[in-house]
Amino acid sequence: MILSRAKPALSGTVAATQSSASSKKALPKLQDFLAKRDYVGAITLLEFERHSGTSRELGDQWIGYCAFHLGDYKRALKEFQNLTADAAKANPEDWMNLACCYFYLGMYPEAEEAAEKAPKSALRTRLFFHLAHKFNDENRLMMHHQQLEDVIEDQLSLASIHYLRSHYQEAIDIYKRILLDNREYLALNVYVALCYYKLDYYDVSQEVLAVYLQHHPDSPVATNLKACNHFRLYNGKAAEQELRALQDSSSAPLTFAQDLVRHNLVVFRSGEGALQVLPSLVDVIPEARLNLVIYYLKQDEVQEAYLLLKDLEPTVPQEYILKGVVNAAIGQESGSRENLKVAQQYFQLVGGSASECDTIPGRQCMASCFFLLKQFDDVLLYLNSIKSYFYNDDTFNFNYAQAKAAVGDFKEAEEVFLLIQNEKVKSDYVYLSWLARCYIMNNNPRMAWELYLKMETSGEAFSLLQLIANDCYKMGQFYYAARAFDVLERLDPNPEYWEGKRGACVGMFQMVIAGKEPKETIGDIVMQLRSANNPQVEGILRVVTKYAKENRIAI
Repeated sequence: MILSRAKPALSGTVAATQSSASSKKALPKLQDFLAKRDYVGAITLLEFERHSGTSRELGDQWIGYCAFHLGDYKRALKEFQNLTADAAKANPEDWMNLACCYFYLGMYPEAEEAAEKAPKSALRTRLFFHLAHKFNDENRLMMHHQQLEDVIEDQLSLASIHYLRSHYQEAIDIYKRILLDNREYLALNVYVALCYYKLDYYDVSQEVLAVYLQHHPDSPVATNLKACNHFRLYNGKAAEQELRALQDSSSAPLTFAQDLVRHNLVVFRSGEGALQVLPSLVDVIPEARLNLVIYYLKQDEVQEAYLLLKDLEPTVPQEYILKGVVNAAIGQESGSRENLKVAQQYFQLVGGSASECDTIPGRQCMASCFFLLKQFDDVLLYLNSIKSYFYNDDTFNFNYAQAKAAVGDFKEAEEVFLLIQNEKVKSDYVYLSWLARCYIMNNNPRMAWELYLKMETSGEAFSLLQLIANDCYKMGQFYYAARAFDVLERLDPNPEYWEGKRGACVGMFQMVIAGKEPKETIGDIVMQLRSANNPQVEGILRVVTKYAKENRIAI
């Protein structure tokens, strides 16, 4: 079984002692533990031997080896630090083991320093290859890439770098090529499944993953991936059900999965417990930082999200997208053109990249880029291509409806706005103002007026009233224009509002004369004119009342 996908494995020094020490009486028991991947049992045996004074040859290395494979890298590091404390007596290959421990703990400069002291080997080359990626040193990366050979370990390292750089199809090609000649390397199915997951082929990922789970149903990594696939294919409850077996199992061989399970349960439960779990995992699980940012965004804590991402240099599409979203939110909240420009550039980078341009997130990014540039025809070009995937998605529908309204397609915009169920969105002024405009443009001003009445006491009611007054006037819907301007004039005696009300009342009077409004409307005109304190009122009222008297209309 291949033990590592994205990182180099431990040096072969310890493993190489198996045959030479096979004659020792206690070794078969240790081999039994290792064969069953029971590293806790192996360490217990080795520590018993150490404390009882019957420690075997290379017993300390064995403890480090088992701790490493258990995922307890700090414990493994401590063992190899002790073994290399006296450089003159240290086994040369223990430096490589020490370097691998540093690497897995994210201590990359220390890993490089320790590896420099180890003899040249294929493992050393692979470690330097991975370090070049971590240091973002393209020249060193290419140099060590050229030193890789056509052997399984080197090809697996190459595949892992492809994976880490989001070149998932290239990684799949390598894994499948190795699997053709090595069907017994079952763990490669997990790596292939993980690549398909990253490519959004969740059903394919499940099929490939099943091959490994048939042989190792208690694998934390495989079980977690299966849960993630269920989350994407179904929902959080289905995903949590898959993880429950892992939580309840006392035989799970890797303790690091505990953090993974805690992290993913937060995601599966839509952020529940995020502040209790995610902050401590930010430097442990890469996705924890991103998911904490998403949590802050959903809670409208934009500044907290910004601070969390401020110093992060994005390297993968998800990081670019989140930095774009956060900058867009900051820019829209504060009116900062600089933040909006940064957001637009991040969205364009992802949407225009060869690896993402045909993916759903890539098209969403291009739509967001054009949205910020106010090029709404282009926004719709991208959103229409993915519309079928988001029929019941309120966020998608909100953006889609705004774009539709911006290009003048008010009929469909109104229909999409009304699909939205999220109460938070429906109480947002942007939603209310656009819906009111759609109602007016679709010749249904009464519905726009009712929107105003529902929010009459809110701080944004005045702005909505201005929109209704001006849009109704523009569309010749003078009855509601007059009512809106009447309220505006009473709230703020601005001459502009009187002029709007006067024009709307005259327009309504003309429509009565033309037979386009009922004669009873004359009473509303008179009532609204009499509420105004303006010398022009008397002249208009004389004309209106004379007409009413001549046509026997009760005022």
